[in-house]
Amino acid sequence: AIIHNWIPESWVETVLGGDNPFGVVLATVVGIPMYADIFGTIPVAEALLAKGALLGTVLAFMMAVTTLSLPSLVMLRKAVKPRLLALFVAICAIGIITVGYLFNVLPIF
Repeated sequence: AIIHNWIPESWVETVLGGDNPFGVVLATVVGIPMYADIFGTIPVAEALLAKGALLGTVLAFMMAVTTLSLPSLVMLRKAVKPRLLALFVAICAIGIITVGYLFNVLPIF
């Protein structure tokens, strides 16, 4: 609701649109501290797309929220060693950012 009603479309286009080459990285970093499942991110993704964010940027945000959320990492920390957890985060982050940029560059629609 905040994205729909309070955040201006021009701001979303500037930060997450095609003019910002770091929009995918920013969306990934912003998604990490959030805690939601994939169904909770769908309304946010729809609102961001409606406001002018690029598809790859929105996908990167959604994947970061579901894969690299802080609560998930805290639970994983109980099961794996810190070095393996760091490797998991690095591989996932690189994959998420790569997919985001690919979807922004390739003409999907």
